[in-house]
Amino acid sequence: MASVFDVGSYILKQVGPMTAMKLQKLVYYSQAWSLVWDEAPLFTAKIKAWANGPVVPSLYACHRGKYTVRQTDCPGDPSALTTKQTETVDAVISAYGDKSSQWLSDLTHAEEPWRNARIGLAPGERGNNEITHEAMYEYYSRIASEQQ
Repeated sequence: MASVFDVGSYILKQVGPMTAMKLQKLVYYSQAWSLVWDEAPLFTAKIKAWANGPVVPSLYACHRGKYTVRQTDCPGDPSALTTKQTETVDAVISAYGDKSSQWLSDLTHAEEPWRNARIGLAPGERGNNEITHEAMYEYYSRIASEQQ
């Protein structure tokens, strides 16, 4: 299975440097849509519902303190992704890649997986609750069925 670093590296290779926040959101959506379209996770790292949206802490630790992230900033092998996985990530990049970091953050804040994981926390309050695969699958599969 690919790691979150492999997925992040693949995204950065395809799109180029971007803000750390945008990378986190693209990795999140890649995981969510992989669960729906491929019925399998892309990576095993947990996604947490932080104040600014979904974050993979291990990936965050790699680019902590950097506004702009480049492919060389974190270890990762884009070739570790299968053809099916790259197709999923490419579809996510096509749908979300031209959006700003803030737009993506606002979108995640409006969606159930992040909101439900933040129940009991005040806006802006630090939290470490997990956004589960089940929550992502349930929500995004509903969206997918509504779009058909």
